[in-house]
Amino acid sequence: MYDLAIIGAGPAGMAAAVTAADQGLSVVVFDEQQRVGGQIFRQPPTQFTGAKTVFGAGYGWGRELIGRSESNMKIAWEFGTTVFGLLRDRVDGTVSTRVAVTGPNGSKAVAARRIIIATGAYDMPVAIPGWTLPGVIMAGAVQSLLKSQKLLSAPRLVLAGSHPLLIVVADQLRKAGADIAEVAFARGLPTMRESIGSISAVPGHVGLFAETGVAIARLLSAGVKISTKTIVTAALGDRHVGAVELTKVDAQWHEVGRTRRIETSALVLGYGFQPSTELARQAGCEMVWDSPKGGWVVAHDELMRTSAPQVYVAGEPTGVAGAEQSRAEGRLAALAVAKDLAAEGVAGPYPLADGDLRGARRELRYAQKFSVVVQRLFEPQREALSALATPETQVCRCELVTKGAICETLDRNPEMSTASAVKLECRSGMGACQGRYCESSVAALVATKRQRSVSDVGYFSAHLPVKPVPVEALTMLDGD
Repeated sequence: MYDLAIIGAGPAGMAAAVTAADQGLSVVVFDEQQRVGGQIFRQPPTQFTGAKTVFGAGYGWGRELIGRSESNMKIAWEFGTTVFGLLRDRVDGTVSTRVAVTGPNGSKAVAARRIIIATGAYDMPVAIPGWTLPGVIMAGAVQSLLKSQKLLSAPRLVLAGSHPLLIVVADQLRKAGADIAEVAFARGLPTMRESIGSISAVPGHVGLFAETGVAIARLLSAGVKISTKTIVTAALGDRHVGAVELTKVDAQWHEVGRTRRIETSALVLGYGFQPSTELARQAGCEMVWDSPKGGWVVAHDELMRTSAPQVYVAGEPTGVAGAEQSRAEGRLAALAVAKDLAAEGVAGPYPLADGDLRGARRELRYAQKFSVVVQRLFEPQREALSALATPETQVCRCELVTKGAICETLDRNPEMSTASAVKLECRSGMGACQGRYCESSVAALVATKRQRSVSDVGYFSAHLPVKPVPVEALTMLDGD
C-alpha cells in the first residue's frame, strides 16, 4: 500500500509528489500522458531529439519542478495510465481507498492511505451552429498538438473566444508558419475601473503581462487582425469548415451588429476552461458552483481536504486558476497529507516543521492575487453563449441530441428542473465523453427555461468508470 496516490502529473501533481516524497511518504502518480508536465508544460516525446519544452515568462520555475520530479527515484510514476474510478471499502467501520487504473501495465486497483486529485481542466465547450464540423478545434487542443507533436492544426485559422490564451496560441501558431486570419475576442478592452482593480495582480507578474503585450505587438505587426466585442456565431461548411460568421456584440455578448463572413480552414474556440472533476464527483466530494472559476469546483477546507474521507484536491479541480496556484495547492495538499498521517501514527519519517504549512499557505495567497483578477476579468457570459445554439444545433455530440430535442423534453415535462433529469430522459451526457461537452449547455438551457440559477439546476452525476476503458479493465474489479 502506498501512503499517497496522486492523479495527475501537471504542476499540482508534480509539486505534491516531490513534497510528499521529501516528507518520507511512499508516492505513486498516475497520468495519461507519457511524461510529467501536464497541459501547461506538455513535453514532446523523448524520441523528438532537439525539441524542447517552452517555459513562458513567469513560468521559469516549471523547468526546475520538472527536473526535480523526473530525477526523484522515490516516486513511482505510471504514465500512459487512465484512472477510471476510486473504490471505497468499509470493514469494521474503517474506510480504505483504492485507485482503479488501466494502462500499459494492465488493469489493477492500487491501495493508498490518501488520494490527491489533481486532474487539471479541459477546454470549455460552446455549442454554436457547425461546431461539430471537422476543423473546429479547441484552443487547448491546438496548443497541445503544437507542443507535443510539433504539428499545425491547419494552414489558415480564425481564433475566437474570450480567454487570454488565444493571444498566446495565435502567436505560437504564427511563429510555426500558420496564417492567422483573425483573432476575435467577445469582450472589449479592459475599462478604467477593471484596470485599477487589476493592479494587485501586477507584482511578481510583470514578465507575464509584458510577454502578452509583446505577443499582441508581434501579431499586429504581422498584419493579424485582432477584433474586440466580436463573437463567432457559426462555422460554415459541408464536410469541413470553410468559413465562419463573426458578429459584433455588446458588453454582455448579445449580438448588436451585422454578421460578416471570413474564409478559413479551421476555427479555434477559446472561451476558457472547465475543471476536470469527474473523479471527485464519483468519490462523493461536495461540489460548489463558481462561474468565474470555471463552473462546478470541488469544495475543500484550508488544507485541501475534500468532504470525502482520505481524498484531497489540488490544482484546477478547485477552480481554474493557472499553473502557479496549482503548484502552491499541490504543495499544501501534500503537507496536509503528511500532517494527517503523522497524527494517525502511520510509520514513516515525517519531519514536518511548523513553518512548512504557514509557508505553503503564504505561497497560495500570493498566487491567488493574480488568479482572482484573471478569473474576474475573463469570466464567460454563459447566458449569451448558450443563446448561440439554434434548435438544430447538436448540444450532445456523442448521442446526437439537439438543442431543440432538449427544449421539447423540458416542454413535455414541466416538473423537470435539473440537468441530471434531462440526461436521464433524452440521453444527453450518456455518450463516450459522459457529459464533458454538453453538461454546461444542458444546464444553461434548463436554467433559462425554468428561470433558475445554474447552481440550482445542478450537475451530471459521475459513475465508475468515469472514462471509457476496455471491458477487460472492468473485469479486474470482479470479485473484489
